Parts: sequence; structure tokens; C-alpha cells
Amino acid sequence: MLERILPDAVRSVEAGEDRDAGLHPDEECLIARAGERRRREFATGRACAHRALAALGRPAAAILAGPAGEPLWPAGVVGSIAHCEGFRACAVAAADEFLTIGIDAEPDRPLPQGVLGRISTAAQRELLDELSGAAPGRHWDRLLFVAKEALFKAWFPLVGRLDLAEIGVAIDPFGGFSARLPAAAGREPDRLDGRWLAERGLLVAAAAPRAGA
Repeated sequence: MLERILPDAVRSVEAGEDRDAGLHPDEECLIARAGERRRREFATGRACAHRALAALGRPAAAILAGPAGEPLWPAGVVGSIAHCEGFRACAVAAADEFLTIGIDAEPDRPLPQGVLGRISTAAQRELLDELSGAAPGRHWDRLLFVAKEALFKAWFPLVGRLDLAEIGVAIDPFGGFSARLPAAAGREPDRLDGRWLAERGLLVAAAAPRAGA
């Protein structure tokens, strides 16, 4: 799925179910106290990351985690990991070609009650109402969440932690989205574009701006 919404130079790997994947000893330390479900989810995500790095022609390396749990990529690599019910994935690329990458996936279902109000503004909810009127049947609230999560993962390595509600997203019903941070945030880049796809009961989104663009 991801290869259809990512540039050709990005390498992505997906898994539809958890696998009994081995972890690098340094990765084992990150998950030592987790339950079995979380461990399998984490291990499958890391297995996707290892395979994606190999497809990029990079040597095997442990994918450690930063203070907020974000994956720490080897020098010269940008990437992102996503996981949800029935789907695990990783996308990586050369840092001299791409500034950053953010991917996310969620089941194609309505958001749980109360979530939309926490991750969106009143103006964004009005846009969702317009989309629902023009194209009923799509879970636009969940798609907004997925797009924002992908953008958050892309922006985080560049600017640090963000509030999802701070990210202003415009969704194209035909598979695109764009986002801008408020001018007051004073962060660069202040705009990112991405693509989304609905398939196999999932919503996936990806943003991969090229370096120097």
C-alpha cells in the first residue's frame, strides 16, 4: 500500500500480522518490561525497519529510541514506523534525498468519541463536515487523525514535539493532503504535503518531502 503513495526512491516494507521476529540485543532492552502483545508489535515493526534498511542498501543496525519513543535511524537515513490493528510498516530513505518521512495507518472506522475534539480545531471540523457532505461513507475524522499523525512523525525530528491540534490540515478527497503550522510557531519547514489511501479496511497516509525542496 505505502509504495503507492510514497516516492519511488523511498523503500517501504509492510506486514499484515505480527511475526516471531528476533530483535537486536540493544533493541531488546527497549522492550524488556513490555507485555507479549506490545513485544510482538514492536518486534514486527523493527523487523520491517531492518528489511527496509537492507532494501536501501544499508548495513544491519539496531533501531534504538529517543526520549519520546521515536525511532533513531542510522546516520544518513530518515524513516518512520507505523502500526495499527492488522498492519505494521516502515519506510526509509537516504537523508541526502529526503528531508524527513512520516507514515501512519489506522482502521477505516470512526474515531472513538471525544478524540476528534482533542486533535482538531472548530475550523477543521467544519471542513470535515464539508467533506462528509461531498463524499459520504468515508471516515473523514479518522483520515484527519491519520494524516496528522503522519505529519507529526515527519515534523518531530525537525522541530520537536507538537500538539496535533496545532497542525492545520487540508484534505483532498482524491488522495492528497497538505498541512501548515501556524506562523506563530516559527518553525521550518512550515508546510508539508502528503498522500493518503483507503484500502483493505485501512487508512494510510505518508509525507516525504525531498531535501532542498
